[in-house]
Amino acid sequence: MIDARSEGVVVSRYRLHVNGRRQVVDVPGDTPLLWALRDELGLTGPRYGCGIGACGACVSLVDGAATRPCVRTVAESEGDRITTIEGLSARGDHPVQRAWLELDVAQCGYCQPGQIMATVALLARVPDPTDAQIDEALRDNVCRCGTYPRIRAAVRRAAELARGAR
Repeated sequence: MIDARSEGVVVSRYRLHVNGRRQVVDVPGDTPLLWALRDELGLTGPRYGCGIGACGACVSLVDGAATRPCVRTVAESEGDRITTIEGLSARGDHPVQRAWLELDVAQCGYCQPGQIMATVALLARVPDPTDAQIDEALRDNVCRCGTYPRIRAAVRRAAELARGAR
């Protein structure tokens, strides 16, 4: 980390590991990770929804765990492995993405990157989740369109696809 002062604001250089690549951002350390991802690195998959970690639109993986980068700073994230939806699969063929497309989950689509990333984290921990486990893992991911039944079905389908079921 290298510090510089600009108009009274301390700007530091942070080294992030995002989507398998080392990235450098020059921002104040208290900058939310979400803004570094979107504004500095151009990754617009994590969406801004609330800014307080309540909606889940920004969910990304940090060291494999579903994390809300709107409430995590860049300084807290240095050295962690961060995966956004853009880094999930180069061809968009991850089992969760395939299930989402197969079951036509999205309506407006705004919340879907966060829903997908939370599902990826869930399936990494629980390869064959029950409906109760799905509901618990995604309970704080808000879908204003109400596609929750399709989301739950897609999580079950993604688990099947990950196991190699057709």
